[in-house]
Amino acid sequence: MDKAARRRAILEAALAVFARDGFAGARLDEVARRAGVAKGTLYLYFTDKAALFRGLVEETVVPVLADADQVVALFPGTTRELLDLLIELLAARILDTPAQAVVRLMIAEGPRFPELAAFYHREVVSRGLALVRLIIQRGLDRGEISSDLAVRFPQLVISPAILAVVWNSMFGAIDPLDARSFLAAHRDLLLRGLGWRDS
Repeated sequence: MDKAARRRAILEAALAVFARDGFAGARLDEVARRAGVAKGTLYLYFTDKAALFRGLVEETVVPVLADADQVVALFPGTTRELLDLLIELLAARILDTPAQAVVRLMIAEGPRFPELAAFYHREVVSRGLALVRLIIQRGLDRGEISSDLAVRFPQLVISPAILAVVWNSMFGAIDPLDARSFLAAHRDLLLRGLGWRDS
């Protein structure tokens, strides 16, 4: 493998091990074994387990936010259509993929590892909240909605995605939640609550 392919293999292995064992229980020798590299090789890419987790976030979640930023900046349609596009992006790239394990990991273990929680908040949460505020302000400026509640509390917009991850991690085997349909239903409730006006 070339250097980039080896790094990808390590991150894919780390995602699987973190998803199965959690951050505290994950062992770097198991990550190396699954990636097909020597443990010493792994250390050439990531100095410790925390660096490996940061690399995983930067590889799986941060690019989704970057793409969402581009969508919001260039999208010409209504706020409702924009939210639909972002729901699809979130579902296709996070909620319906192994990458959702990164979100589950932060929910489960963030309180025990405050330095990782601070990193995740800075790189993911704060950027996501800023993006939501931008979308809602766009809707206000276009006269499509009349309430600024979701500008003040952008967590109102994001919370169903977190609930979908939690629900499916706990009950997915017996009562799976269709994340796309759930987020679309929440979008309708949210827009009505914000005073949506059909153009």
